[in-house]
Amino acid sequence: MPRKLRGPLAGVRVIDASRVLAGPYLAMLLGDLGAEVVKIEKPDGGDQSRGWGPPFVGAPGAAGERVSAYFVSANRNKRSIALDLKREEGRAAFHRLLGWGDVLVENFLPGEWRKLGFRVSAFRREHRHLVHCTISGYGSSGPEADRPAYDVALQADSGLMSLTGFGAGAEGATEPVRVGVAIVDILSALYGLSALLAALRERDRTGRGRRVEVSMIDAGTAFLSYAAQSWLADGRQPAPLGSRHPNLAPYQAFRASDGWFVVGVGSPDLWLRFCQAIERPELAHDPRFATNEARVRHRDDLDRQLGEIFAARPTAWWERAMRDHRIPAAPTAGVGDAVERARTRGQVVPLPAGAYGDLSTVAAPFVFEGQRTPPTLAPPALGEHTVQILRKAGFGRREIRELLASGAARQAE
Repeated sequence: MPRKLRGPLAGVRVIDASRVLAGPYLAMLLGDLGAEVVKIEKPDGGDQSRGWGPPFVGAPGAAGERVSAYFVSANRNKRSIALDLKREEGRAAFHRLLGWGDVLVENFLPGEWRKLGFRVSAFRREHRHLVHCTISGYGSSGPEADRPAYDVALQADSGLMSLTGFGAGAEGATEPVRVGVAIVDILSALYGLSALLAALRERDRTGRGRRVEVSMIDAGTAFLSYAAQSWLADGRQPAPLGSRHPNLAPYQAFRASDGWFVVGVGSPDLWLRFCQAIERPELAHDPRFATNEARVRHRDDLDRQLGEIFAARPTAWWERAMRDHRIPAAPTAGVGDAVERARTRGQVVPLPAGAYGDLSTVAAPFVFEGQRTPPTLAPPALGEHTVQILRKAGFGRREIRELLASGAARQAE
């Protein structure tokens, strides 16, 4: 049996003072990589995403009662401390925790941060060792700094939503389509993780941390990638193409006789093999389709022909034919099908016993030395570890009692 692998960030202490998704997801990934993560939540209700259901997990009367599946998705491998940062005693305890920690992740609006009495320059002077990662909606300065942001608005504002969905039909413009998960939140977490790890590496060398900021509007616009670069090249708005690719053809979904099937052809060799797979070798040399540029220009003609071909046979037949000819292709899977396939790969793993009963989760895609680092903690109940964390950070019994008595901190029952 292989030795259980420690995560590469073992020994790193993270204070997660964020809420909802982008910041918590980033902090969870640090926990997945082995860091010790402490989630700071307001005593009255905690992270608002705890109530973002249905669905919920757990049961009324259990230690943690119920919590949303949404919250579970971004908060494994953490301990929770309930601390009121609006109270002077809570802020003082927060500063002491930061002295104990290595990384701070937060997503306060700049105005909220200042109201709590935190000024960037003074904060940096007091916590020079700290890598401070802030996830903002629209940046920490400028006229939009305190503009509230949720993923759906940022998908629209970043330009991403202009690329999703379908172009206008006979009846005119269609409703803009949101990507089915909060993609700007997740992207902000991933960009933030990259920058934060670079800053930690620098601190290893210099002994000094630095402030890292990722704005969600920047993350969403950066994700436009080749779409943005294409606009910079010719100034044209790319049309929403459904599953089609603006620069490649065929690269999209087709309806088989019993469901949808996706293919991706991205090279001359793939095009030749694709024509063999669909038993239409003559298409490979048709002047309208012989090159990718020609196929993009004549995509409507190509789509009509391929649509008729794919409609004649079931998805299983096409999946077999595409695999035999080494063409990137797959039927469109539902969430349940995708999760069950992930289970066969070992990516769906049980969480340790916790406040909300027996739960499983989809692990992060990190594999080290051929092993996944298993979760060490289930998502916590609000304030479940308040006393434990305060003790670890050096608070005495009397100090802890006073914090609890004042209401600045709360320990779960």
